[in-house]
Amino acid sequence: MPIAHPNLHLTRLGGAIPAWLGEIEPDDLLPVCRNVSDGGGRLVALWGSDARGDVGVRGNGFVLHVALVNESGLICLSMALDAGQPAYPDISRVFPAAGRMQRATYDLLGIYAHEGHDHRKWLRHGAWHGFPLRKDFDAAQSRTDEPDAYPFVQVEGQGVHEIPVGPVHAGTIEPGHFRFSVVGEKVLRLEERLGYTHKGIEKRFESLTLQQGAKLAGRVSGDSTVAYAWAYAMAAESIAAVKPPERALWLRALFLERERIANHLGDLGYLGNDVALAFGFAQFWILKEQVLRNNAALFGHRYLMDKIMPGGVAADLAESGKQTLRDECAMLEREVRLLRGIYEEHAGMQDRFIAAGRVEPKLAAQLGLCGLAGRASAQAWDARVQFPCAPYDRLDVQMATYRNGDVAARVIVRFDELFESLRLQREILGRLAHEGAQEDARPEPLEKLPGNGFGVGMVEGWRGEVLVAIHTGADGKLARVHPHDPSWQNWPALEHAVLGNIVPDFPLINKSFNLSYSGQDL
Repeated sequence: MPIAHPNLHLTRLGGAIPAWLGEIEPDDLLPVCRNVSDGGGRLVALWGSDARGDVGVRGNGFVLHVALVNESGLICLSMALDAGQPAYPDISRVFPAAGRMQRATYDLLGIYAHEGHDHRKWLRHGAWHGFPLRKDFDAAQSRTDEPDAYPFVQVEGQGVHEIPVGPVHAGTIEPGHFRFSVVGEKVLRLEERLGYTHKGIEKRFESLTLQQGAKLAGRVSGDSTVAYAWAYAMAAESIAAVKPPERALWLRALFLERERIANHLGDLGYLGNDVALAFGFAQFWILKEQVLRNNAALFGHRYLMDKIMPGGVAADLAESGKQTLRDECAMLEREVRLLRGIYEEHAGMQDRFIAAGRVEPKLAAQLGLCGLAGRASAQAWDARVQFPCAPYDRLDVQMATYRNGDVAARVIVRFDELFESLRLQREILGRLAHEGAQEDARPEPLEKLPGNGFGVGMVEGWRGEVLVAIHTGADGKLARVHPHDPSWQNWPALEHAVLGNIVPDFPLINKSFNLSYSGQDL
C-alpha cells in the first residue's frame, strides 16, 4: 500500500498509471498528508464537488478531493463534507501550495478550510456572487458590480516603495498583477494576484459530451494542449477500462515530445531576448517555427490541437513524414548545439543568468516545486520516469536535473530536455515502423462512460505534471472535470525566487519559469 494509515483503505484504480482511490474522514486528512510529506511525497491537486442529492455519497453534501503523489504513485482521497457547514482541515500548513487551491475551491464551490490563515478571494474579481460549481447556481442572478478591493499585504519601513505591475502588460501575454515592495531596486517582497483569465472552464465541462470535453481539455492552456488532451483521454479510458491501440500510444508520445521541443525552443529564444541578445531570440524562434510548420504539414495543426481523443488519436503519420522528422531532428541537434555554445560562452548573458532567481533545493521541496523548474532545483520528479504510462514504459527516459535552482539552471535543464526529446523522437519513429504498424490509430472514439465513475490521468507536460480528473454521473455523462496545471505549485515559488534580486531582473526570472495563467485560472 502507498500509505500506512489505520483508517485509510485504498482501492487500486485501473488505468495507465499507478493510482489509488480512498475515502477519508476529516480528522485523518492532516495525518495522512503529513505521512505523505514525511515520506518525500507532494500535493498534486485539490478540488471539490457538489454531491447533494447523489445516491451513495456519504453525508449527502459536498466532497473534497485531494490528489497526492509519492514514490508508489498517485493517491486520490475523497472526504464527505456536511451540506450545512462544508469545512475541512487546512492542509496548507503541510503543503503550502494548497493555500491558493483552497481559496479557489471556496470561490467556486463554497467549501472552506477552517483554521486557514488566508481566506481572501482568489478568482472572484468583483464579477459574481454565489458559487458557480454548485448545482443550484443561477448564472443569470449571479452578476454583480460590487467594487473589487483586494487586500494586498502592506510592507512598511523607511525607503520602502510599492511598484504595481499589471494586470495588463506591455506584451501580448495574459493578465496578472505583480506588486513589488522595494528599497531602491532591490525586491523585499512580491505578491501575486492572478485569476484574471478565469473563464468558467470547469462549469462548462458539465454541459459537454465526452468528445466535446476532449476539445475543451486541449484548450485549458494552449501551449500544453497535448498534455491536457492526453491526461483527459487517460482519465476517460480508465473509467471505461479501454486501452487505446498500440500505434495510438506511440503517436501520443511523439506529439508530447514535439510539444516539449517547441516550447523549449521558444523559451530559450525569449530568455535570450530578456538579456538583450536579440540574435538568440531570432535563431531559436526560426527553429520553433520550423517545428510548428512540420506539425501543420504532417498532422494538420501547428500546435497539435484535437489530435488526441479518448480511445485513440485523430491523426497518423505517413511513411514519408518519418523522414521529414528525422531530418528535422538532425537539423535541430546541429543548430541547438551551436546556439548552446554561444549562450554558455556569452559573458554578459551568463552574468545575468547565474545566481538570478534562485530557489534552493530545500525551499523547492518545502514549496512542492515541480516540473522543469523543480528539476532545476534538485527535485527529481518526472512522471515519464517514475510512473511511465505506455509507451514510456518501453522508453528509457533520462531525467534532466540540476541543483543551483537559478535562471542558469533552468536554462541548462531546458537544453538537456530538448536534446533528450530529440533522442526520444528518433526512437519513437523507429518503434512506429514495427509496433502497431498495421493498426488503425484512429478507432471509433469513446462516446459515453459508465455511470458513477471516477478516473484520473497524469501526464508530464513540458512545464510539469498535468492532471485531469473526471467524475461521471449516474447517466454516464460528465458530472465534474477538474484539470490541474503545474503552475498552481510553481507560481508561489516565483514570489520567493525574486527576493533580493533587482526589479529589472524580474522579467528574466519570470520567463525562466514561464508559468501558465489560463492553466491555473480556468
